[in-house]
Amino acid sequence: MRIESVSVEDYLSKVPDERKPAMQKLYETVKENLPPDFEEAVSYGMMGWNVPLSVYPNGYHCTPGEPLPFLGMASQKNFIAFYHMGIYASPELHDWFVAEYPKHCKRKLDMGKSCIRFKKPDEIPFELMGQLVQKMTAQEWISLYEGNLKK
Repeated sequence: MRIESVSVEDYLSKVPDERKPAMQKLYETVKENLPPDFEEAVSYGMMGWNVPLSVYPNGYHCTPGEPLPFLGMASQKNFIAFYHMGIYASPELHDWFVAEYPKHCKRKLDMGKSCIRFKKPDEIPFELMGQLVQKMTAQEWISLYEGNLKK
């Protein structure tokens, strides 16, 4: 389920009513905890946060001239998706999150390489998500990204 939107506010207004409170709270959790130098945008059909070209002029190697993606949130058909590129690129961050998740949520973690799926919006571990968002600065993400490009 793709939500066509021109801004984050527009995206949030189009989320199904039963998911709006959880999506709004997850959005606010990210905004309150995200380190500086990331910018909010709608890209790849979802709400997201990127490293702007003013901070990282090289941009995203897959789409030159576009900001480097970092986080994304989307309301999918059967779940709320939270994409965190740092979890995909940093085994240490991944392992920390996997170990912490059961301390904050009774449900089994449903996670892909960078996507955390929440099928029960009322059971999102917002405190843990805030901690996750705090764990990586834009400069740390750029360094990790560039290091992975060289591999």
